[in-house]
Amino acid sequence: RAPRAARARVATVAAAGDKVRFAKYQGLGNDFVLVDNRDSDVIKMSSERCAALCDRNFGIGADGVIFAMPPGLVQADEDYSMRMYNSDGTEPEMCGNGIRCLANFVAAQDGADPKAYKVGTLAGLIQPEVRADGQVAVDMGEPVLNPPDVPFTEGATLDGAAVRVPIQAGGDTWLVTAVSMGNPHCITFGREGECDEGGIKVDELDLPSIGPVFEAHPTFPAKTNTEFVEVVRRDYVKMHVWERGAGATLACGTGACATVVAGVLEGRVDRKCTVELPGGPLEIEWRESDNRVIMTGPAELVFDGDVHA
Repeated sequence: RAPRAARARVATVAAAGDKVRFAKYQGLGNDFVLVDNRDSDVIKMSSERCAALCDRNFGIGADGVIFAMPPGLVQADEDYSMRMYNSDGTEPEMCGNGIRCLANFVAAQDGADPKAYKVGTLAGLIQPEVRADGQVAVDMGEPVLNPPDVPFTEGATLDGAAVRVPIQAGGDTWLVTAVSMGNPHCITFGREGECDEGGIKVDELDLPSIGPVFEAHPTFPAKTNTEFVEVVRRDYVKMHVWERGAGATLACGTGACATVVAGVLEGRVDRKCTVELPGGPLEIEWRESDNRVIMTGPAELVFDGDVHA
């Protein structure tokens, strides 16, 4: 998370009614409204307006609204910073698919050649690299495993991390691993007993029923994103996600990163692994050399236009 002083640097919102230019991007079906806000420290839309724009019947339709803000949120040498509102109007620390979309959006706005950026977020400094083929590789930093820092109220079970911890949800005992990628994640490979005997089949999971139970689980005091994972091979898993503040989405970048970290900790997957989401695959590597997680995937423009703030 960014220091409290850094968070306070950004003012609230601009006056309602001003016309704002936007672009809609998607990364594996996880879609966002992008706004270039680098000309002002004042966010150009309220959280309530962002939630309304995310409505798929009465708005643009998106999983969140992302603002490219002036640099200096985390450190002075940033290229720019990122602020975001989820579809329910809450503000997350960061979004992995979102920052890939943001990087391609800013590059297009500036007419820039492929390059790497330093982006300040409420989860700290994140470094996406826009590649010539349109893919974006993001250095997501080191995973946070200390349970109180996730935050997760249960104690550590393996080398300072909360791994395969039993919790009650929906009338069943699930084994979960808690990971933060700047935002909290609860990763499960299945119910107790089930996860070591073939595991869950994510396509058969009743996500709308069980997802909200995990999101608001009391062991995650800041609520949590939840990843349900089916291991196909050590280098390939299928994952469905219930995102905090957004519900079921087609993809989650930080969730894919957390999935591989949890899979390695539980001895289920390799450090370099493809995570297949409903919207498509992400390539994830948790490097042993420096403990950093690298996420690579697409981010594409859908359309652009103007909207009233």
